[in-house]
Amino acid sequence: MAGTTITAHPVLARLGIEPENSGVYGLEWTGAAGGATIGSVNPTDGRELARVRLASAQDYDRLVSESAEVFERWRMLPAPRRGQIVREIADELRRAKDDLGALVTLEMGKILAEGKGEVQEMIDVADFAVGLSRQLYGLTMPSERPGHRMYEIWHPLGIVGVISAFNFPVAVWSWNAFLAAVCGDCVLWKPSLKTPLTAIAVHKICDRVLERHGWRGVFTLIIGEDAVVGRPMLDDHRIPLVSATGSTRMGRIVAEAVARRLGRTLLELGGNNGVIVMNDANLDLAVPAVLFGAVGTAGQRCTSVRRLFLQRGIASEMIARLKSAYSQIRIGDPLEESTLMGPLIDQQAVDAMQSALERIRAQGGEIIQGGDRMGGCYVRPTLVKASPQMPIVREEVFAPILYLVEFDSIEQAVAWHNDVPQGLSSAMFTTNVISAETFLSARGSDCGIANINIGTSGAEIGGAFGGEKETGGGRESGSDAWKAYMRRQTVTINWSNELPLAQGIQFDV
Repeated sequence: MAGTTITAHPVLARLGIEPENSGVYGLEWTGAAGGATIGSVNPTDGRELARVRLASAQDYDRLVSESAEVFERWRMLPAPRRGQIVREIADELRRAKDDLGALVTLEMGKILAEGKGEVQEMIDVADFAVGLSRQLYGLTMPSERPGHRMYEIWHPLGIVGVISAFNFPVAVWSWNAFLAAVCGDCVLWKPSLKTPLTAIAVHKICDRVLERHGWRGVFTLIIGEDAVVGRPMLDDHRIPLVSATGSTRMGRIVAEAVARRLGRTLLELGGNNGVIVMNDANLDLAVPAVLFGAVGTAGQRCTSVRRLFLQRGIASEMIARLKSAYSQIRIGDPLEESTLMGPLIDQQAVDAMQSALERIRAQGGEIIQGGDRMGGCYVRPTLVKASPQMPIVREEVFAPILYLVEFDSIEQAVAWHNDVPQGLSSAMFTTNVISAETFLSARGSDCGIANINIGTSGAEIGGAFGGEKETGGGRESGSDAWKAYMRRQTVTINWSNELPLAQGIQFDV
C-alpha cells in the first residue's frame, strides 16, 4: 500500500503530511526515493495513516555534518535573539494546536484532550524558554587574591541528540529542543518509529519559522532504524549530549555507549509510581487523581500510577469507589470528546499486558476488575489486589494495571513504596501535616517528584522533570534544567600589576 493514504483524514493534509513522506529533514528536505519505508498505523482502527521513507547511514552523516556547521553560527547569535525565534515557533504552534493535537490522537491513541494538552505543553515550554533566553546566569565569586575577579560563563554544548518515545511524541522533544535552542545548541531528533508523522508535522512548523530568519538546520529530524540512526548517535563524538526517553533497558544501552566516549547523557527512563492514601485523606481528591493517573493515556505514561497503597481504615471504601469509577470509564474512539480512555499503542502492547496479567495470577495477585481484551488495541483497565513482595510489582508494565496494597503504618507504606528500582513520581493523600512532611523528608519518597494531595501525572513545566535510581537521574524542562545543555567555564581576571598565587603559594624566581 506504499504511496497511498489509507485513512484520508483532513488533519494530515492541513499539517503537510503526504501519503508518502521523507524521514530526513535538514538544511534541505530530502525527497522520498528508494530505501525502506514504514507505515504509521492508527491504533484506534489498525489502519495506515501514511508512510515514511527511512533515513540511510549516508543521510545520518550528512545531517550531523550540516548541524555542526549551523552550530558554528547559531552559538554566536545573542541568546535573546534566539529566544525571539522560539517565541515565533510558539505562536505557530498555537495556531496549529487543534490539528496537531488531533494528529497526536490519531497516531498515538491518547484522547483528544490529552493530545491537545501535549501541544499546549510544547507552547508552555517555548514560553519558558523565551524567558530563559535572558536568564542564562552565571555566578560571580569573590577571589582570595587581591585585584582579581572570578565568575562563571555558560557556553553552548554543540549538537544535542534527542531520542523520544511514542507516548509523548512531541512534548518531550520540546522540553529538550526549545531549551537547547535558546542555549545556543542545534538539535538532532530521532523520534519513535511508532509515531513518525507527529514528528514530521512539528518539524515542518518549526522549520517554517527558522527559514524565515535564515536559520534552517538548527532543528534536524531523522527517522530511521536504531542500527542505522540510533546507534551512530550514541557513538558520535560530534554529539556531546544525548537525551533519551524510554525504557530502563534502552537507557542502559544509551548510557554505556555514550559513557564509553565520555559524552553526556540525559535519561528519562522507567517509572513505577506509587500513591499512598492515609486514613485521614480526602477521598474526593484521591479517587479522581488516582483514576486519571492510572487510566490516562491508557496507562502508557512514565508517570502513570501503578501502585496504590491504602491504609486499612479507608481501604474498603477507596476500593469500592475505584471499582465504581472504573465501571464508568468510557473506552473508545479517542477523537470523541466523551471518551476517557483510548487504545494501547499496538497489538504488541496488548499482548504484553495479557502476559503480565498471567504472571500476576501465577504470583498470587487477584484481579478484581477489568483486564479483558475488547478487540483491536482496546483493553479494560485493571484493578489488582497485590502483595508488595510479588516480583511483577517491582516492574514497570506499560499498561492500565493498578496494584492495590493495604498497609498499617506510614513507615510500612514508605518502605514498600521505595522498594522498587524506579524512582520517578510519587504522591501521598493526607490532611495530616506530619504525614505529609514525613513523605517529603529525607526518609520519605525517594523519587524525583513528590506530591501531596495531587496525583503522579500532569507535571507542570516550571519544575524540573525527572527521577532517581533506574529512572536515570535526568532533569528536563523547568528550574535550572537548562544547565544540562551548556558547558560551564570558570573565568578569573587579574586586573592588578601583581601575580599572587592561590592558596598563598610562593614561587619566586
